[in-house]
Amino acid sequence: MISPDQVAAMIKASLPDAEVEVQDLTGGGDHYQVAVVSAAFAGRSLVQQHQLVYGAVREAMSSEAIHALALKTYTPEGWQAAQAS
Repeated sequence: MISPDQVAAMIKASLPDAEVEVQDLTGGGDHYQVAVVSAAFAGRSLVQQHQLVYGAVREAMSSEAIHALALKTYTPEGWQAAQAS
């Protein structure tokens, strides 16, 4: 079991500028939904953005500490647009 704070810390370790929101979907500490906002996503496809985040939590996923991770990734500009709509 991994806490939401630990998930956020893993992502921030790989993407230091990231703003990370973590939601535990089941309360069991292994199914999460994560929203990540980072300038590192600029110019990257959605798949590449998700690969960056999955890379940050790879060890936790390979050990099955995290069973499921739903991702939403945004550039800072994309996040502002999403919040405005």
